Amino acid sequence: MSEKPQDPAGTTHQFQNFAAQRPAEKSKQVNTGLIVGAVLVVALVVVVAIAVAMMM
Repeated sequence: MSEKPQDPAGTTHQFQNFAAQRPAEKSKQVNTGLIVGAVLVVALVVVVAIAVAMMM
């Protein structure tokens, strides 16, 4: 009994449907977490710079 080979990626028809889909547009919202993290990093650098300046 011979078996048909199984395509682990799906059928050609499924792939064609996937390729034909339009990619979802990314929202242009600002990532709040990224902004908060950047502000914290800048504040930390300023605090360290002031500490180093006071030691001299």
